Amino acid sequence: MEEIWYVYILRCNNGTTYVGHTTDLERRIKEHNSHKVHYTKDKTPVSLVTFMGFIDKYKALSFEKYLKSGSGIAFKKRHLI
Repeated sequence: MEEIWYVYILRCNNGTTYVGHTTDLERRIKEHNSHKVHYTKDKTPVSLVTFMGFIDKYKALSFEKYLKSGSGIAFKKRHLI
């Protein structure tokens, strides 16, 4: 069975969003809410806004990078959050 790579968007308690990737979405959200992730440790609780699954790791990483770019931020605001 192929591994699924997830690109996810979280909403932090201060209204900001966080974009990341993982192969275990449930575990990763628990890590965010357990203060184990530097960026979100003072912004908990976080909630899942949306996620996308990819079978190709590099496409997932590329999409995550896009969502963090200028045009990707605009796309995210218009279509995903």
